Amino acid sequence: MTVRRADRIVTDEADVPGTATVGIPPPLQPPVPDPVVRLGPPMPADRARGWILAITLAVLGGVLRFAGLGYPTDSGTPVFDEKHYVPQAWQMLRNGGVEDNPGYELVAHPPLGKQLIALGEWIFGYDSVGWRVAAALCGTLMILMIVRVARRLTRSTLLGGIAGVLLICDGVSHVQSRIGMLDIFQAFFVLAAFCTLVRDRDDVRDRLAGALDRIGESPFGPRLGVRWWRLGTGVLLGMACGVKWSGIYWVAFFGVLVLVWDATARKAAGVERPWVGALRRDLLPALWALLLVPVLTYFACLWAWFGSEVGIDRHAVGNQVGTGGSWSFIPPALRSLWYFSGHVLAFHESLDTPVGHPHPWESKPWTWPMGLRPMLYYYESNASVGGCGSSECTSAVMLVGTPALWWPAIPVLAWGIWRAVTKLDWRYAAVLVGYAAGFLPWFVNINRQMYFFYMTPVAPFLVLGTVLVMGDVLGRARRASSERRRTGLLVVGLWVGLVVANFAWLWPILVGLPITPAHWQAELWLPSWR
Repeated sequence: MTVRRADRIVTDEADVPGTATVGIPPPLQPPVPDPVVRLGPPMPADRARGWILAITLAVLGGVLRFAGLGYPTDSGTPVFDEKHYVPQAWQMLRNGGVEDNPGYELVAHPPLGKQLIALGEWIFGYDSVGWRVAAALCGTLMILMIVRVARRLTRSTLLGGIAGVLLICDGVSHVQSRIGMLDIFQAFFVLAAFCTLVRDRDDVRDRLAGALDRIGESPFGPRLGVRWWRLGTGVLLGMACGVKWSGIYWVAFFGVLVLVWDATARKAAGVERPWVGALRRDLLPALWALLLVPVLTYFACLWAWFGSEVGIDRHAVGNQVGTGGSWSFIPPALRSLWYFSGHVLAFHESLDTPVGHPHPWESKPWTWPMGLRPMLYYYESNASVGGCGSSECTSAVMLVGTPALWWPAIPVLAWGIWRAVTKLDWRYAAVLVGYAAGFLPWFVNINRQMYFFYMTPVAPFLVLGTVLVMGDVLGRARRASSERRRTGLLVVGLWVGLVVANFAWLWPILVGLPITPAHWQAELWLPSWR
């Protein structure tokens, strides 16, 4: 049977996809992608090679992180802010996991980072290797993690490997991996949480792809069961808070991100009401995994304080705080913890820059994306240094972001925002959320004392954002012309080579090698570096 229409003549078979039309052909319609395709492309097939590459780069980075780990010191004592955390970690070994701080009633940060430093001191002793080995190990494992998560983000083993090379050559990550401070531990747990969060996204989409036959059973979509990767994210975020309270920012930002991912996954699977479905099906489990679990994990990090008789303010109830009142139904240990936490919060809130007397290496957050104001951790310049072939030598350790990686940060972030907004590219959105969680909150109180090392947990997200841009420069292997692909490879190769060469040039001031005063001046590229 033939039906005449105003614009064309078709047969019954013409309405069946894949059949030919008779007469005037219909307008070309874009193909509707299969739901499984929309839910996400598969991972690269070279799984073994991906692991070999990640482990190889981690070993290479570990060699660089651990080489000469015990140098420098301040005549055998800690340098810079090691002077706060290294002795407190040693106290923990003597006091059952808590600091004693006999001089003043204050502990500025939660215990987990100092407990990790204490583990190194327990194994290797109270020396520079002992108090830095845990940081070096975490910095090394971060290389392994960033290779794996970059590979998962880009579906490219090549780009995963580039991410590992860039993190190895990042001056901030390198220096913080070689000093007994807390920030590298927070960076480790935040990056690990991001890895499990991205893995959870893929897992959710795999589950939905396997349940396409049940999508229409409810306008809200199916329930997804226990999401173990998201639960792991909650534990890791709680541990990030157990190092520094600023981990709470990633709890909030990642919590919003995962709900958006859940809704978009349901939409891609063909759920009738995906956003309502995400609220009904995913909100309460997300609050459990990404709010309650981090809180419980944070409390678990305080195990030594709860079990101690000498911890700061451990028995504030009955001493500094009365036993009665409207809050007396709360266990005394928790009320004491609240009192103790209030003291810590008051300390941080009052940590303002003295008018006319700023810290010599203080900086404000608008200088951080490009690393315009690095920090000098150690400096010694006299004839006794030796080893540089001159009568006077300089040994210095400076926390500085490798310029070839950090200076393009503004265009990298701008391109990421453009892609996330105009193309709804979830990969850029994820990286930007991780970056923003560690950067934007510092603008709330500009008068507070702030330092460039606060960007340590943000550095991996800068690396990931840079790798995504490099992926766009390369173009898709199947779609880009051979000339386009070769040009992209050339540009990316030169960019990576420049980062490696820049890192090699900065090496002496990243590890404290003796250099001549002229060489030291040549390392200081900007007036703000002095």
